[in-house]
Amino acid sequence: MTPLHQIAQLGQSIWMDNISRGMIKRGELRKMVDQGLLGVTSNPTIFEKAISGSDDYDDQIRELVEKNPDIDAGEIIQELMIEDIRMACDILKPVYEKTGGADGFVSIEVTPRKAHDTEATIEEVRYVWDRINRPNLMVKIPTTDEGLPAIEQMIYEGKNINVTLIFAVERYKQVADAYISGIEKRVHEGKPVDHVSSVASVFVSRIDTLVDTLLDQKIKEVPEDLEKEQYKNLMGIAAVANTKLVYQAYKEKFTGQRFVRLTEKKAKVQRPLWGSTSAKNPDYDDLKYVASLIGPDTVNTVPPNTYEAILEKARPDKTIEKNVETAREQIEELKKAGIDTDWVMKKLEDDGVAAFEKSFDGLYKKLKDKKKEFTASSVNS
Repeated sequence: MTPLHQIAQLGQSIWMDNISRGMIKRGELRKMVDQGLLGVTSNPTIFEKAISGSDDYDDQIRELVEKNPDIDAGEIIQELMIEDIRMACDILKPVYEKTGGADGFVSIEVTPRKAHDTEATIEEVRYVWDRINRPNLMVKIPTTDEGLPAIEQMIYEGKNINVTLIFAVERYKQVADAYISGIEKRVHEGKPVDHVSSVASVFVSRIDTLVDTLLDQKIKEVPEDLEKEQYKNLMGIAAVANTKLVYQAYKEKFTGQRFVRLTEKKAKVQRPLWGSTSAKNPDYDDLKYVASLIGPDTVNTVPPNTYEAILEKARPDKTIEKNVETAREQIEELKKAGIDTDWVMKKLEDDGVAAFEKSFDGLYKKLKDKKKEFTASSVNS
């Protein structure tokens, strides 16, 4: 039994926040599943690194260009992603079946440029859902204002949705409501809901990164050592505190009468998923955002370095509900210290969408160049 199995016994599923054709073809993903990995997530930044960082995709790119010389670079990106996700879904299918559809999911994200376009998001979710055609697929929709109605509609249509880029507790509550509303509509129309799965991806470490930066600025501005020390004592606490409060909001939403009625129709809870859980600050323990957030009905999707650290040294314990009142007090202390937490959460959401757009744009340019290269070689041959 690995630490991944031990964490699973405490109610949390460990997923991998990484995918590439190389790790699939070399059997690395299958090995991780044997170690207790229960799912996979991806995003535009992950695909940008995977596709730009190797020649594993060149054969498919060449084939796509030869088949359709007018193919757009964006279409090429989508085809490469679809193939990776489809293969990963097949590897995780036994997990999906063994867990009765609780785990074994693989996530693909809609094009970041569509994050503020409800109808375009809905259209793309339908497209990739039909193209990949796997029951253990999840499609990721960013939790923008425009994303919320798309989430509700896709749940209503019976598609598995991974709601991503959640930071604020209030935003999380909106996501939970969108999921429950979609399920309610299905139940009202007599449609089955037992197969519909969703996770709400709450990003963690990025909160500390931004809040710590703001606190560090305050430390530089105040003259007194005592004030400096007070600010220092607030560093590194915001992310875990916020996530613990999200979990409390999850319990309120999914133990309330509104959702309990839906469980009679075998509706599944929308599990909170902790994302961005590697420690960005080298001074922090590399399992800071794993060890502090273990609990029932949760998922933690981790990058490769954090995954290895779990295998090497994790000592799993149920921690998500420890010191909840302290977490509330810590958020209040941050506000009293001049940290505008509402501004922090909104900025992180906006920056997250922008970062994924930047990765997609970089990959688009890379594949545009590749297309020219393969088109030229085809003509010359």
